[in-house]
Amino acid sequence: MARNEEKAQSMLNRFITLKNEEKKKPKERRPFLASECRDLAEADKWRQQIMREIGRKVAEIQNEGLGEHRLRDLNDEINKLIREKTHWERRIVELGGPNYAKHSAKMTDLEGNIVDVPNPSGRGPGYRYFGAAKKLPGVRELFEKPPELRKRKSRYDIYKRIDASYYGYRDDEDGVLEKVEGPAEKRMRAAKMAEWEELEEIKREARKAVKSGEVASVAPTGILFEEEEDVVEEERRAAREKESEKEREFVVHVPLPDEKEIERMVVEKKKMELLSKYASEGLLEEQSEAKAMLNIHR
Repeated sequence: MARNEEKAQSMLNRFITLKNEEKKKPKERRPFLASECRDLAEADKWRQQIMREIGRKVAEIQNEGLGEHRLRDLNDEINKLIREKTHWERRIVELGGPNYAKHSAKMTDLEGNIVDVPNPSGRGPGYRYFGAAKKLPGVRELFEKPPELRKRKSRYDIYKRIDASYYGYRDDEDGVLEKVEGPAEKRMRAAKMAEWEELEEIKREARKAVKSGEVASVAPTGILFEEEEDVVEEERRAAREKESEKEREFVVHVPLPDEKEIERMVVEKKKMELLSKYASEGLLEEQSEAKAMLNIHR
């Protein structure tokens, strides 16, 4: 039996293939300008053809092993087809068809997030990158967001948010704090008053004992006896200090120089130092003799 390749090359098979091609209509070429098309169905057909070509090229550009130059060429071809598709969509709207531009795909980054960049590369409005072209050198930086700079708040901004409630002036407006603190305040006030009255009773008994010279006898009710002794000791210490202050008198037996006398002595000392530094011994002796003759003791 003959193989398939030999069957395909046989005269009969070639004749049948030729006849089938003759029966087919000649292959139509897509119009160069979308404005030349007058039929809505034809315009929709050419748009679908462009969409298929874009799909094939987008699937091909996902391969990172194609090389930088091939990836850039593929990306350019896809963008060219997208521009052509836009022209056909505009022509479909002019012919009364649906507006496909409303539901067009958005540009995304490497993570799939939509990027609102109308012209990221400077190569014309709406230029997009697909697949592995997003990872090319110089393209990745277009999709990276700059780090957010946290502005330091000034003192004015900080104080602008501070009001009376920050300092607690409005805590009593709702009345909840007063209801909670009212009973506790009464209990604390009653306890402090009872403690103060007991302490005053001890002090009165202690003063009476100090004046009479007897030992104070106060029934300890909640306060230790050591506190009573401390109170008595404080009373006696205060009495002794008052007596010692009366007896204590300081008497100066040596006359102290006043401020003018001290100033005169300092000036005299500086004068003697200058004389000893700049005057000769003979001049000093003559000066001392003259003072002795005039009876000057300075």
